Amino acid sequence: MNVPNPKDIASSREWLETNGLGGFSSSTVTGMNTRRYHGLLTAATKPPVGRVALLSKLEETLVINNNQRFDLATNLFSGSVHPHGYEFLAKFQLNPFPEWTWELPGARVVKTLSMVHGENTVVVTYEIAAEQNCFLEVRPLIAFRDYHSTTHANDGLNRGLAIEPGLVSIEPYPGLPRLYFAHNAREIDQQGYWYYGFEYAIEKERGLDCMEDLFNPFTLRFAGSGATIVASTNWHRADEAGSLQSLEANRRKVSAPHKSPLVNALTAAADQFIVSRDKFKSVIAGYHWFGDWGRDTMISLPGLTLVTGRPDVARSILLEFARHVDQGMLPNRFPDSGEAPEYNTVDATLWFFECARAYVQYTKDPAFIREHLYPVLKDIIDWHIRGTRHGIRVDDDGLLRAGAPGVQLTWMDAKVGDWVVTPRSGKPVEIQALWYNALRTMEEFARIFEDPQTQTLTGKLADRALRSFNDQFWNPEAGCLYDVIDGTERDASIRPNQVIAVSLRHTMLPEDRARPILEVVERELLTPVGLRTLSPKDSRYCPHYEGPGYQRDAAYHQGTVWPWLMGPFVTAYVKAHGRSDVARHRAQGWVEGFLPHLQVAGLGQVSEILDGDAPHTPRGCIAQAWSVAELLRVALEDVYVP
Repeated sequence: MNVPNPKDIASSREWLETNGLGGFSSSTVTGMNTRRYHGLLTAATKPPVGRVALLSKLEETLVINNNQRFDLATNLFSGSVHPHGYEFLAKFQLNPFPEWTWELPGARVVKTLSMVHGENTVVVTYEIAAEQNCFLEVRPLIAFRDYHSTTHANDGLNRGLAIEPGLVSIEPYPGLPRLYFAHNAREIDQQGYWYYGFEYAIEKERGLDCMEDLFNPFTLRFAGSGATIVASTNWHRADEAGSLQSLEANRRKVSAPHKSPLVNALTAAADQFIVSRDKFKSVIAGYHWFGDWGRDTMISLPGLTLVTGRPDVARSILLEFARHVDQGMLPNRFPDSGEAPEYNTVDATLWFFECARAYVQYTKDPAFIREHLYPVLKDIIDWHIRGTRHGIRVDDDGLLRAGAPGVQLTWMDAKVGDWVVTPRSGKPVEIQALWYNALRTMEEFARIFEDPQTQTLTGKLADRALRSFNDQFWNPEAGCLYDVIDGTERDASIRPNQVIAVSLRHTMLPEDRARPILEVVERELLTPVGLRTLSPKDSRYCPHYEGPGYQRDAAYHQGTVWPWLMGPFVTAYVKAHGRSDVARHRAQGWVEGFLPHLQVAGLGQVSEILDGDAPHTPRGCIAQAWSVAELLRVALEDVYVP
C-alpha cells in the first residue's frame, strides 16, 4: 500500500491489534493518531473493561553519521502536520502483524508491532539496514488516562524512573499500572519533556475534545541493525520479543484456509472480538470504544464461534451470560468501570435462545443445554409470561409487548438526552419473530429433554403468536410488514427489522409473504455494504452520519447503513428462494462485495455503520463484532456450502 499523503490515508485507514482481554493497539498507517482512542497500548485493567491508554506513541528518529536526522513519525498539531515521516513511508502491510517500511537516503527501517494474547503487552521490533553508521532514537509518549478522555500537561505526574539493565519503568499516577519497557538500547536519556497540542482530527469532526498533551519520560538510543521494545504492565526481557511474536503468529494460523479470501479475512478478524471476562469468555461489541454488550454478543456468537469451529468459546460465552440473567433478562451492557450490568434490552434475551439452538445444530450436544442452560431458559419464558422490567410481557394475543417511557429496548437504541430517537414501544416486528423462534426452540428442547409440560406450554404460546402475527403485521398496501404495532397504531416505516422475521429458523411467514418482503427491502434498503435503517423515501431519512453527537445519534437508525443486516437479509433471501444455486450465486455477489471495504476503514475489518447515501462512507467503529460475525456466518452457512 503506497502512502503518498497523510491527509489521504491517516484519517481513513486504521490498523488494530488486540490481546484477548479487551486491550488493544491501534493507529493509522502513517502513525498519526487521529482519535483519542489511538495508541500503542490501551490496557484492560478489569478485563474486558477498565481500559486505560498507557502508551500513546513511539517517536522514532534515525540518525546517520551523527548529523543527519530523519524523523519517522507523523503527527497533527493544531492543523499542522509535523514531522513528515510519512514522506519516507514506502510500505505498510499486515503480515500478520502491522509492519512499516521507511526508505531513507542510504537506509531502510522496518518496524513490526504485535500484542501478546492474554497480556497487556505490546512488542515492537526494528530492523535497520544502512550504508553508513547510524543509530535509532526512540521517544515513548505516554498518556496514562481513561481511554475515553484526553490528558494535559500537569505537575501531578511522577517523572521518576526505575532503571535496571535492559529495563526501565514508570508509574506516573497512583492507582494506574506501572508500565515496563524492556529494551536492548545502548543508552537511556532520562530527561523528560511534555509534548503539547496533539490534535485528533476525527474527534474534532465529532465535536469532542480533540487536543492532548503527552509526556516523554525518557529517550532510548539503539546501535546496530536491530532494536526491540517490549512495553507491558508485566515484567519482560527484550530477548523474549522473538518468541512472543512467534507464539502469537502461530496462534493465528488457520490450519485449512478457505477458498474465499473474504472468509479468511473475516476469520482472522473474528478472533479480535473474543475476550476474557472472569473465568469465562465474552465478546467486545466494537473497537475502539465499546465493551461487551448482551445483544451484540448473542447476535455475533454463531459467526464468531460456531461457524469457525470454536464451540468451546461458544460454551464459555453462554455460561458467562447465563450467570447474569436476572428477572428473565440478559444484560444489555457491562459498564466500563465494572459496575452492575444494565438490563435495558428486550431482544438480547431472545437472541440467547437462537444461540442455544445454533449451538445444538453445530455440536449435536444437547446435553450441555440440558445441564447448564435449560433451567435458565425456562425461567426466562416464565418471566416473559408474567412480566418483567420495562413493560416486557406477553399480551393476550400471544405477542410480546415491550416499552416504558424514556427507555430504548430494541437494537435501534439511539437516545439524545431524554429523547429516544426510535422508541418502537409496543410490539416491534423483529421482537415477535424472536419470541416465536424462542418458543419453538424451547418446544424442541422440551421434547428432547422429555418435559411435556414445557413442550405443551411453549407450543400453545407459539401457535397463538403465529396466528396473531399474521393477522396483525401484514401491510397489504406496501406488500411487507409493519415495523411496530402499538394498540391500534401501525408503523408502516420501511425498515430492515422485518427481514429477521424471514431469516430465523422458525419463521411465522409463509413463502408468499416472504418474497414480497424481500423485494421491498431490496428495492428500498439494500446497498453494497448492508441495509439502510430507513427508506430514502421517508421524510425522516438521514443520508449522512456526521456532525456533533446529537446530530449523529439522530441519524444512527434513520437511514444509516448497517453491515450486520446483510446477514439476515442473505439468509432470508436464500431461504425464500429454496436455497437454489441461482439464489446462492446472487448472495455470493452481495457477500463478496464487502472485500473492497476491508481496505478502506479498519484494515481487515468491517465497520459498524456507513452513510446511507453513496459513496457510503464508513462511520462509527472501525471494527464491529456483529458486522464481521454475520457476514462470516452467511458466507459459510448460505453461500459456500457443499
